[in-house]
Amino acid sequence: MITHVTASAADFEEHRPRMFGIAYRMLGSAAEAEDIVQDAYLRWESADRTAIEHPGAWLAKVTTNLCLNSLTSARARRETYVGPWLPEPVLTGDGTLGPLESAEQRDSVSMALLLLLEQLTPAERAVYVLREAFAYSHREIAGLLDLGEANCRQIHRRAAARVAAEREATREKRFSADPERWRGLLESFLTAARSGDLARLEGMLAADVRYVSDGGGVVNAARRPILGRDKVARFAMGAMAKYVAGVPVGVAEVNGTPAVLFGEVAVLLVEFENGLVSDISTVVNPEKLAFLRRQLSRS
Repeated sequence: MITHVTASAADFEEHRPRMFGIAYRMLGSAAEAEDIVQDAYLRWESADRTAIEHPGAWLAKVTTNLCLNSLTSARARRETYVGPWLPEPVLTGDGTLGPLESAEQRDSVSMALLLLLEQLTPAERAVYVLREAFAYSHREIAGLLDLGEANCRQIHRRAAARVAAEREATREKRFSADPERWRGLLESFLTAARSGDLARLEGMLAADVRYVSDGGGVVNAARRPILGRDKVARFAMGAMAKYVAGVPVGVAEVNGTPAVLFGEVAVLLVEFENGLVSDISTVVNPEKLAFLRRQLSRS
């Protein structure tokens, strides 16, 4: 016979992936998302579940509201963060953040979008994530956030417009290529950077290429974004030689896109535009790689 406790845990586990997916997209942090899910579990355990008609909706509501409460303190931490802040990288090939079968689903976990969502108010971020990433109806979102349906529609329109405007302002473009071509471009980039071939490396970079490195003050990293072909080329060559020389290199799907893993010490995401490197993001803060390291240990 299944005990009440076992059944309760089974109900929770059924909805855990969606809860984690909501929390990660809301906060951009796997560690904080795990804390949110754990807090939601404690509330689930102490709740009168005979009064809960739809466990999935109840858990989604608790998760979303815990995230809204957490966003204020999270933003305060962002303001004191040392150097550029990037979302925590998450391996997505195993379905950790839910199905990523369409371009829209992949976009919902991309580093670029998660950074844009930082510009939204907490309410805008919640409505946008629930609508765009999980296809909740405006009526369902209204129930989760205790808002009017018309208000939710208005918030979503405003959030979507802000995201579109930010993308236009930053000229965000995502290179859509088959994995084989992407790997070829990446291998050429890495070969040039690791061999010290400055001229070849510069030839692979867009004139306005941008390099962002997140070390969080824990390890050495550029405290500001590096802009321009010459500066990025020289920095990339220096970083390869100084910090990851001899470190095993692998490729894995991170936040819905192929990424380079330097052992367990760095994650490098490279975006291409018209065959040239347009954006480079690297996370080297070991605290931000803890979740990914656990994922790797299970693979």
